[in-house]
Amino acid sequence: SSRSSIFRAKIRHEKLSMPCGNGRMNRQKDDTSQRHLTEQKSKSQVKREMKALQKVGERLVDLSPNQLEKVALPDDLREAIQFATTLKKREAWRRHIQYIGVLMRDVDTDPIIAALEDIEQGQHREAQAFHRIEKWRDELVNGNTDRLEDVLNRFSEADRQRLMQLTRNARKEQELDKPPKASRALFQYLRGLIHRGEHRNDDF
Repeated sequence: SSRSSIFRAKIRHEKLSMPCGNGRMNRQKDDTSQRHLTEQKSKSQVKREMKALQKVGERLVDLSPNQLEKVALPDDLREAIQFATTLKKREAWRRHIQYIGVLMRDVDTDPIIAALEDIEQGQHREAQAFHRIEKWRDELVNGNTDRLEDVLNRFSEADRQRLMQLTRNARKEQELDKPPKASRALFQYLRGLIHRGEHRNDDF
């Protein structure tokens, strides 16, 4: 009948108009997933930051005592770094590095990282200088007269007779297969020339 049709149509309209329970549940589920994702991201970020701090801690532990003195650090962090150098077992060392990372959370690491970079750049320059001196010494011992003149021209305080005598001694020592005493003396002489030249900002 027409009355029944009107009633069924009304029921369908009310069903369509009602908020969908599944929709609310889905939205709630989406909100929960989003919060969970945010928490996971936060945990991941914290983990990455801790790893980064531990890496800085490892770089500090690798410094010599003299180098470590050049880095401004809180007393507790300095003591922890010094203690790490005494640890022999890998697992104990690893746990202590994690502890150093925790201490560093309350420290401004920018000045520390800047100091580390200065020290490491200095080490790189020292290594370069060492290899350069070795090369020059070997060239002099092997009779490279161009290198001899180059050294004399570069360094006004270089003594020709002294340099030639050291070179002859090192060459003779090498020919007789003796311990490299004269070779070390030649190396030290060249290093002294370069060191004094660096203080004058000479270009090498």
